[in-house]
Amino acid sequence: MAIFQKGVIFADVDTDNPNCWNLESYMKRGGYQALKRILDNKITPEDVINEMKTSGLRGRGGAGFPTGLKWSFMPRTMPGQKYIACNSDEGEPGTFKDRDILRYNPHSVIEGMIIAGYSIGASVGYNYIHGEIFEIYERFEEALEEARKAGYLGKNIMGQGFDFELHAHHGYGAYICGDETALLNSIEGRKGQPRFKPPFPAGHGLYGKPTTINNTESLASVPFILRDGGQVFMDKGIPNNGGTKLFSISGHVERPGNYEIALGTPFSELLKMAGGMRGGKKMKAVIPGGSSAPVLTAEQMMACTMDYDSIAKAGSMLGSGAVIVMDEDVCMVKALERLSYFYHEESCGQCTPCREGTGWLYQIVHRIENGQGRDGDLELLDSIGNQMAGRTICALSDAAVFPVRSFTQHFREEFEYHIKHGKCMVDHRWC
Repeated sequence: MAIFQKGVIFADVDTDNPNCWNLESYMKRGGYQALKRILDNKITPEDVINEMKTSGLRGRGGAGFPTGLKWSFMPRTMPGQKYIACNSDEGEPGTFKDRDILRYNPHSVIEGMIIAGYSIGASVGYNYIHGEIFEIYERFEEALEEARKAGYLGKNIMGQGFDFELHAHHGYGAYICGDETALLNSIEGRKGQPRFKPPFPAGHGLYGKPTTINNTESLASVPFILRDGGQVFMDKGIPNNGGTKLFSISGHVERPGNYEIALGTPFSELLKMAGGMRGGKKMKAVIPGGSSAPVLTAEQMMACTMDYDSIAKAGSMLGSGAVIVMDEDVCMVKALERLSYFYHEESCGQCTPCREGTGWLYQIVHRIENGQGRDGDLELLDSIGNQMAGRTICALSDAAVFPVRSFTQHFREEFEYHIKHGKCMVDHRWC
């Protein structure tokens, strides 16, 4: 069950109310006031983008790139069609925040995309929704229809001469389409594989036209920023980490779910919100930003605050904000085996280092887990990772390498025990 703290995206959202998602409920919470303010007062796109820069909002999909700066890259005055795309292709293990935004507060994303379209000169938008959450796709379609009937989408919005149309696009569960250029290919009906960059989407994106792509949570934050002010949003966080952030906590905690907290909040407070460790057991490890982020030991994590800089200093990434907590009973070899299998299965196969490397990583870890490890396997894993990272079109290859490197670094004794004894160091079972 999802559990929310009051913040920006879920402020005043009663998730126990089955109608909290609809237009009527959204309007009661101040919905579409930001858009109305912008259009009624003829606020220029430049001023909107400057307000976004003031907010300090950084991309909530994983990269953490400043949203206002990304919007400024769009050649807004260039004639011709331009697009805004929302990346709701949430497929990485541990991530489940964006689907709850679309489930409980879809109009915040719609309003955010309309404002983004106005700011970058785009008249058409697409929300690419992960293929394994079809009921969320249907919910978003219902919200779109409400917005159209109310005059917030289509021609001459609010009688202000601004046209904007928005479409939902249903994916088919391919993790690779979380890459923004693979997402664009998929919308176009092509195979979901990443594109070479440059050219970058801001100059040559969807259907060859300038395109800006943002994460669901990023766009859902836009109405608050433009309604209450960029500085108000910034002040909710800490310098270089403005605002609030949704963290999806899973694993061995008492109350898994989504928690919206200020960036810079100590991890210990977030863990307490989630009820602490399940069954009173000791914490062993935490993956702080989705399965592609390097794992941290309990000691490292307890010293962190939940923001981009603190997690990076500890040697990992805030990523999507998916926090996977593991207790003392977890076999780290088994955990890595499962993660390596995921990346092996989800590689699109376009780049040889990723296509072959992810398979090799999985086979070696699988061999170690099943009592057939060999001397030199850990060095071989490291060597293969060095030939994968940074050598492919997209970051999936790196995403597969990061867990292998960090697991074998921080919990090397477990891997060595498996190799030497052919059984698990944690529960002493034979592999």
